[in-house]
Amino acid sequence: MGSFTKTTFLEKLKEQGVVLTQRQQQQFAAYAKLLAQWNEKMNLTAIVEENAVYEKHFYDSVLPFLHTNATSLCDVGAGAGFPSIPVKILYPDLEITILEPLAKRIRFLEALCSELQLTNVHCLHVRAEEYAAAHRECFDIVSARAVASLPVLSELCLPLVRVGGQFIAMKGPGAKEEVLAAKHAIETLGARLEKQEETLLSDGAVRINVFYYKEKTTNKKYPRNYGQIKKHPL
Repeated sequence: MGSFTKTTFLEKLKEQGVVLTQRQQQQFAAYAKLLAQWNEKMNLTAIVEENAVYEKHFYDSVLPFLHTNATSLCDVGAGAGFPSIPVKILYPDLEITILEPLAKRIRFLEALCSELQLTNVHCLHVRAEEYAAAHRECFDIVSARAVASLPVLSELCLPLVRVGGQFIAMKGPGAKEEVLAAKHAIETLGARLEKQEETLLSDGAVRINVFYYKEKTTNKKYPRNYGQIKKHPL
């Protein structure tokens, strides 16, 4: 295991021109503590050791969003709040909508937002494809981290992205194959591949963030229900 610590986190952000205030540092510290506490009673994450949380959850989460000028972010299947809550701590004015199908995770996220005094975070116990029915194309960025394969994920996320907005898929080493497999789905849903950014974590693990740009309106027939999406990906 490499030696990534809380200090490394602050230094890496500083290198990219992002200096955290005392309050932001306290919020990250409180987040790490709450994650470990809640994880004892419900399975939120396999990663609870402080240094690992700072690298594999916090740093990993904020990396694709540094210097964003977005005003709204929708996080699909946020789990324990990644990437949206670390991004919110960094950019307090960002309006966050979290879609999470597991009720127990919503309870954790609400307690977390209350403890960290985060405002304008909407934690919704709903599936992305159901939410899209009434909230099409209204977010600057829609993100998902380790949720589903790209052909499936793109149909859950892209209908929520406004034209001119971004879909950011946070992936592991298999991203390149997924990007190829999702090519048809991405075009069908009105987007194009913008870029892929690869990061190596201190233990050698590969993270690949895939950025899509939404060029045109998504056909109203998407997203289909989850059963269909899963069975017959685009």
